[in-house]
Amino acid sequence: MIGRGVRSANVSLAVWVACLTLAVLTVAASPDREQATVVSVVDGDTIWVVLNGEREKVRYIGIDAPETQHPVKGVQEYGHEAKAANRKLVEGETVRLEFDVGRRDKYGRLLAYLYLEDGTFVNAWLVEQGYAQVMTVPPNVKYQDLFLKLQREARDANRGLWGR
Repeated sequence: MIGRGVRSANVSLAVWVACLTLAVLTVAASPDREQATVVSVVDGDTIWVVLNGEREKVRYIGIDAPETQHPVKGVQEYGHEAKAANRKLVEGETVRLEFDVGRRDKYGRLLAYLYLEDGTFVNAWLVEQGYAQVMTVPPNVKYQDLFLKLQREARDANRGLWGR
């Protein structure tokens, strides 16, 4: 009886591990997450990456950093600081892009949430540090509540653009 119960437990454990492995592989290979290399930084919320061998412009979802190259707005206050922070964080890095409902904007840019290899959620970090503010454009609203919470905290602590 004891031997039979152990064998049953081992089989159950093996099935559980196989299912867990399958789930992990499914997440890693999910079509809404792709690995890319950041080749340059445009500003505090836009970068150029190489993705699947192609150069793509990526706009971060859910946030808006002050402009540094806008044709009408020109350079906005705290724009250079936001760009420098983004550059220091992501330039030359391998990143994971997570997509939401809409994959591209009207300008053809990829829309993504960005993660560093160490797990740092770049969009959230920029808001938390006061380099960007929340800008939600439906239907891409997956992390809206998180971003709003981080923005309140940054504003309350006078971090970044909130300290100006």
